[in-house]
Amino acid sequence: MNVNQERIAKLQEKMQAANMDMYLVPTADFHQSEYVGTYFKVRAWLSGFSGSAGTLLVTRENAYLWTDGRYFIQAAKQLEGTGVTLMKMGEEGVPTVEEFIKENLPMNGCLGCDGRTIHVAEGKDFETLVQEKEGRFEYQDDLAGEIWTDRPEMSKEPVYTLDVKYAGKSREDKIQDVRDAMKEAGANVHIISSMDDIVWLLNIRGNDIIYNPVVMSYVMVTMEQVHFYVQEEAVSEQVRAELEKAGVVLHDYFAIYEDVKELADDSKIMLEDACTNYTLYKNLPGNVEVIFQSNPAAIMKGCKNETEMENIRIAHIKDAKAMCRFIYWFKNHVNSGEITEYSAAEKSLEFRKEDPDCLDLSFETICAYEANAAMCHYAPTETEYAKVEPKGFFLIDSGAQYWQGTTDITRTIAAGELTQEQKENFTLVLQGHIRLAMAKFQYGCSGANLDVLARGPLWERAMDFNHGTGHGVGYLLNVHEGPQNINWRMRANGRRGNTTPLEEGMLTSDEPGLYLEGKYGIRTENLLLCKKAEKNGYGQFMEFENMTWVPYEREAILPEMLTKAELVWLNEYHQKVYEIVGPMLSEEERQWLKEATAEIK
Repeated sequence: MNVNQERIAKLQEKMQAANMDMYLVPTADFHQSEYVGTYFKVRAWLSGFSGSAGTLLVTRENAYLWTDGRYFIQAAKQLEGTGVTLMKMGEEGVPTVEEFIKENLPMNGCLGCDGRTIHVAEGKDFETLVQEKEGRFEYQDDLAGEIWTDRPEMSKEPVYTLDVKYAGKSREDKIQDVRDAMKEAGANVHIISSMDDIVWLLNIRGNDIIYNPVVMSYVMVTMEQVHFYVQEEAVSEQVRAELEKAGVVLHDYFAIYEDVKELADDSKIMLEDACTNYTLYKNLPGNVEVIFQSNPAAIMKGCKNETEMENIRIAHIKDAKAMCRFIYWFKNHVNSGEITEYSAAEKSLEFRKEDPDCLDLSFETICAYEANAAMCHYAPTETEYAKVEPKGFFLIDSGAQYWQGTTDITRTIAAGELTQEQKENFTLVLQGHIRLAMAKFQYGCSGANLDVLARGPLWERAMDFNHGTGHGVGYLLNVHEGPQNINWRMRANGRRGNTTPLEEGMLTSDEPGLYLEGKYGIRTENLLLCKKAEKNGYGQFMEFENMTWVPYEREAILPEMLTKAELVWLNEYHQKVYEIVGPMLSEEERQWLKEATAEIK
């Protein structure tokens, strides 16, 4: 047995002792975060699959891993020799986790999990499913944690405050806005579990999840106080004093599980079932009224205020300088034979860190050469990387956290000679990217309405990419932020629903791609700020303001494939890139940028 087989076997022993037939291990912390700290990487520790999304289901005899299309190639590689069966989500003939459990859980059987790592809606579904089998749903035990003897400690990085010159609104005003939303919903208590909403509300940041500046915490808002459940050693006296001045009372992080049991029977508690964990929900007194509603902070946070929007423009100009310098460096060194995926990732960070306002990356840099770029979320390491040769495509997807906001950009760069096929496919992806950036649409449209603009050129040739077209982006916060996204696939539940209307101030990515397994991958990404266009007798129209200012790879563009309007947009975009970024570069870099942004006819 390899190490992962041994770990799963130990879990199966625990299951047998507890008379459990199945044990569920999702990729989640106690707050349903997309990315999790090392303490919560139980699924990765057990299975060996390190991707950011996946669910492990262990039975008495076998183990199964569900993940989405971004990770099919990576998961297949990492699960080799573990005995874990890969279940490709969304593929024909592959059941969902719930369908699999329903089919395979025996009558009177037992399903177990750590209820803190599933959200309320999931817990209710599992409850119903198990009841149909006349079985048991055990959610109180962290069996996997019991066998992880050298488990890392839970992160408790220092909490710091975000000045109103960056936040644009005081924590007192934000708290009042949330209370107003509570009144409208008929609630007198609001439990917030999503850490990005919490730090936005309190104008604080932390570093408890790498690249996501959040704080391990819960908040319970009443009409009189704000109860902040946090690892208190992470909060300095200065930060505590600032919070207490705004009526925020600090408590121990885990105390909320007992405190909610003491809520008055006449409490009307508002919470979001896609963020609140099942154990916390089950601890609520039986007589209280629960109002399931999206956190009002989520939409408030998603619609950036004027100060945030102006700061975001500044952040992207800073980032454009770093990325243009990186591409110039890459082009001038690719023939040396010394560039690797890892050294390129380090170099891109070096350019960003030259700016004093850059605090960190916003996610792990994806630097992928040729076939590695076909793995959508591949990232090199210090010991595992490919050498870049002067031919084909090199893809870099990267971003940073600045005091002025969060960035995320992808460019596919020609490392050398390209084939006609590569140029055609690059142009198709760019065409979809441009069509979305050019969009003008009626207010009320969501990402589901716009997705076809980006996929259209590929769909016309019976091709596609297996990920969303766009995600919301936070302000010095999570690089993936709801409530909006751009994706044609409808979602029945979950925070990031693509039926959320696109509102003024929402920052969203535009990132179509194409991935040919074993050959190469292409992705092109800018961030777009939604804003109001004209209003007339037909209604309020909306459009996008581009935030990202980095040239596209002109060596890969076939202009004859673009429409006249698309070509005009491309040339105007490149002209603006040169106007904005050119003055910040050295003479040699500026000359390169002038050529890289020259008019394409």
